[in-house]
Amino acid sequence: MAKHDMNFNERIQAAAKARQATLANAKANAPINAPDYAERQAERVAASIAREKRREEARAQKLAKATRTAEEKAATELAKQRAIEIEKTEQEEALKREAIQAAALKVEQKAARDAKYAARKARRA
Repeated sequence: MAKHDMNFNERIQAAAKARQATLANAKANAPINAPDYAERQAERVAASIAREKRREEARAQKLAKATRTAEEKAATELAKQRAIEIEKTEQEEALKREAIQAAALKVEQKAARDAKYAARKARRA
């Protein structure tokens, strides 16, 4: 019987048989039926666990590095602030010394001027 001689019901039955045969073939060739399936699956699970462990270690290292970086940055910033404060204090002290020296110079100049005026007055008198 040729394909073109089949009626509709015969074609449907043939298609169903073909589907059943394909399903049976797929079930027979399923990986779960392989003798080393359990071993391969255990290896996959172990690899997955190891991968997750490496990811967690990488996350922990990244977090530790970020923490160290933040601490170093904070320490550097603190050192910069202290250096700025010290420099500001030194500048203020230098300005005070200059002001004191200027005031002392004015006092000396006034004393010299007064002595000069007193000497001139003494000569005239």
